[in-house]
Amino acid sequence: MFDFIVVGAGLSGSVIAERIANDLEKEVLIVEKRNHLGGNCADCYDKNGILIHKYGPHIFHTNIKLVWDYLSKFTEWNNYEHHVLGHIENKNVPLPFNLNTLHDLLPPKEAEYIEKKLINEFEFGSKVSILELRRNDDKDLKFVADFIYEKVFLNYTKKQWGIKPEELDPSVTERLPIIISNDNRYFHDKYQGIPKEGYHNLFKNLLSNNLIQISQKTSFNDVLKIKNNEIFFNAKPFKGKVIYTGMIDELFNYEYSTLKYRSLKFIFETHPIEYYQKVGTINYPNDYEFTRITEYKHLTLQKHDKTTISKEIPEEYEKNKNIPYYPIPKNENYEIYKKYLKKANKIENLFLLGRLADYKYYNMDMVIFNALKLFEKIKEF
Repeated sequence: MFDFIVVGAGLSGSVIAERIANDLEKEVLIVEKRNHLGGNCADCYDKNGILIHKYGPHIFHTNIKLVWDYLSKFTEWNNYEHHVLGHIENKNVPLPFNLNTLHDLLPPKEAEYIEKKLINEFEFGSKVSILELRRNDDKDLKFVADFIYEKVFLNYTKKQWGIKPEELDPSVTERLPIIISNDNRYFHDKYQGIPKEGYHNLFKNLLSNNLIQISQKTSFNDVLKIKNNEIFFNAKPFKGKVIYTGMIDELFNYEYSTLKYRSLKFIFETHPIEYYQKVGTINYPNDYEFTRITEYKHLTLQKHDKTTISKEIPEEYEKNKNIPYYPIPKNENYEIYKKYLKKANKIENLFLLGRLADYKYYNMDMVIFNALKLFEKIKEF
């Protein structure tokens, strides 16, 4: 028998498995229903030999030195800083919205006037959420907040989540920053990059210990069962520890109904030109059914005479038909999640980890940080 079973070979599962094998020197079985490592971080070469991210762009960024140092043990980095443009009013302008965007979209005198007000109110270099700006008493600042909300946020959110912004948890709006500077980078973290040899090689390095066995194309339901708060592995009681990174409602066979998720569809196109667009990603908040186009050569720094792009189309998650990407942040969904969490907490040797198990959106660095934190907790048992 294994000492640990990890469900899922994505970022959460791979980090916790690496720590268990290399630090505790315990045997780990990873159960993965797909035919590859890395979960939604997976990359591969398409038929033209262009490296693509199978499930949309993954740019690593963090301010947490512990996380950066940890991951750097398993990969070297391309020094890449992501730039995003938004297609707004027939112009491609920098996102997140910053002072350059302001001047691109408003008449010069009006933009200069509002820029001074923003700097006086919030200081140059600061970040302000759209929600905070909309609460401001100044009519000019409220005007610019409403302008950004309507042109950048409103329709993008409807496409992304399939519901109106006011139906979402306020934390979603809080995450939309306005940058009071001329910095066009999409992320402003201290550490940023793309694995130099790709994500596939990063995951191979994470899971290279012989104490780790991986069973791909295997659903956890095929080998794990929960009865009366006890875990069974291949029909026998399992006394080791299980780290579960999948959908928590699926773990308990949807006993309290199905949780809501958003999925994504990607349309990949290869073009016989060196570059298709100026930057890695262009968002389309108000036009077309897709939300953004990503060109992967900008991210990977690969040299090739052709280029591959992906158009990203949000869609409703349907069980056994597509992939759950994002939990939908609404109170009614959290209430259902709490019921599942209460049930999970009754199982002594079960640990939940990751976006789907926690029913919470995490950036990649927080996924790793949470896995390292959970490992320290497991060491104490």
